[in-house]
Amino acid sequence: MKAPSPASPVPVQGTLDELGRDLSAVTFCVVDLETTGGSASAGSMITEIGAVKVRGGEILGEFQTLVDPEGEIPTFIAVLTGITDAMVVGAPRIGEALPSFLEFARGTVLVAHNAPFDVGFLKHFSAALDLMWPGFETLDTARLARRVLVRDEVPNCKLGTLARHFRSTTTPNHRALADARATVDVLHALLERVGTMGVTTMEELATFSARVSPAQRKKSRLADHLPHSPGVYLFRDRHEHVLYVGTSKDLRTRVRSYFTSSETRTRMGEMIALATRVEGITCATALEAQVRELRLIAHHKPPYNRRSRHPERATWIRLTREPWPRLSYVRKTDDDADYLGPFTRRASAEQVASALHEAFRIRQCSGRLPLRPSRTACALAEMGGCLAPCDGSTTDAEYATEVERVRAAILTDPVEVVEASTDRMRTLASQDRFEDAARERDRLVSLLQATHRSQRLSALLSCREVVAARPLDPARREWEVHIVRHGRLVAAGVMPATTPSRPWVDALRATAETVVPEQAPAATAAESELVLRWMESEGVRLVDLDGEWASPARGAGRHLPIVEAAERSRALAAPFDEAGGDGWRTEHRPRR
Repeated sequence: MKAPSPASPVPVQGTLDELGRDLSAVTFCVVDLETTGGSASAGSMITEIGAVKVRGGEILGEFQTLVDPEGEIPTFIAVLTGITDAMVVGAPRIGEALPSFLEFARGTVLVAHNAPFDVGFLKHFSAALDLMWPGFETLDTARLARRVLVRDEVPNCKLGTLARHFRSTTTPNHRALADARATVDVLHALLERVGTMGVTTMEELATFSARVSPAQRKKSRLADHLPHSPGVYLFRDRHEHVLYVGTSKDLRTRVRSYFTSSETRTRMGEMIALATRVEGITCATALEAQVRELRLIAHHKPPYNRRSRHPERATWIRLTREPWPRLSYVRKTDDDADYLGPFTRRASAEQVASALHEAFRIRQCSGRLPLRPSRTACALAEMGGCLAPCDGSTTDAEYATEVERVRAAILTDPVEVVEASTDRMRTLASQDRFEDAARERDRLVSLLQATHRSQRLSALLSCREVVAARPLDPARREWEVHIVRHGRLVAAGVMPATTPSRPWVDALRATAETVVPEQAPAATAAESELVLRWMESEGVRLVDLDGEWASPARGAGRHLPIVEAAERSRALAAPFDEAGGDGWRTEHRPRR
């Protein structure tokens, strides 16, 4: 009931919206799309729309249509979904299919598994076709699952995993309608779960989070001494052991959020129960804070941080420098050999090495060979998969040529691997061996991602010094300035608007950390990649450059459309132990 107003002493009955819409009376439209890639703005098209309209557990209707993408469907997508160019011939184009779907979904709450992806595509094409977007309320089942479920229940929040966990009557198969039907079952299971927590209305569901205990709320005083500035915070226990390290643009606001309903992670609740003090380290810029966070996590190895605790465990693929070079796995890049990586998992490195071995006939045996070996050829050599220097079957020059092809694939352009892998995928797909084709696809994507990353990082690591600046506050004309040496952030500061730039930069350079080139690497790959992402961000300007910052024109980057298409087709959701920060990452991730 509303309180009486001076003008109306009679109590007024609250509206339905003010009372809240009961979830059993809300009509949901669960939608799923199949597309040719991961980004509509980059040219990816919709190939299929599937939707199910439900209310109170009852199915009110279904919508399904293939969509002509007006172009060739990538092999990766065809392998995954089974939607081929022949199937979409004669199908409606998006200009016909989208208005029909919008009419079907009008007046409902739009639901999708990783809704930003599907809704993003729908909004993009609505704008492109000059269609009025109905202004749907949206619900993301992936995000809701991350709030409701814990790691002990499911290892990740992929649609397939949740469908199995909740025993969905439909198995997701990367076709739009089937996946939408599976999402309906997941939605109903999640609504039943939150119902036991007292969530019964759409308004409560939209703001649902874990309940905050009084003990947790009382500890908000631990943030009282922190400033409203960027920096790093460390939660410590009564023995001064570091429990958790985080970073924020506003230290006090971020730390206080751990003691409110916005913090839903079970592990963080455990950590807060143990914490007795929060230490704050103020930083000049957000990038400096992110770098300090990485270094502190690597140093303290806090038990409640899941990522970046063990950079020393990264694996590199090394093309050895010896009479008969080979690929090996190492933890450090401490010589003049050629390297590819780093990989956070040894299995990923082995997958990439396997792709290289499939394309090039260098030896796969371990250990050094003498200049004139006299061993017996292995089975691989007998099958033609190796040039077999062990038994003298090849010459120094022939083997060196093969090694140079490997080096070119790692350092410049892996086109030979791309072509060979693509041919194998086509062959496997033609034989209906789709799972084998998908494994081949994943192996190629891992190689392309690793080579592109290595080439970008190598360009930065080769520079003795880079000074770069970016406008921090256009209104106040301040600039954030960073100095990087061999990929390591050595100084950061904010230059006031009224200060002459050259003397100020020289003074910052004088306070910068010294980096000895011989003690490589100067920074972890994760730190260098953070720096590189900042340097590649909008508005950054080079102030000084000592070295050559360049990547090969025909490098791995030109094959990135393959990676984008494959990422879309795999449709991964971040598992618990790979999520950004300490929660489950939801932004910029393909669904499922």
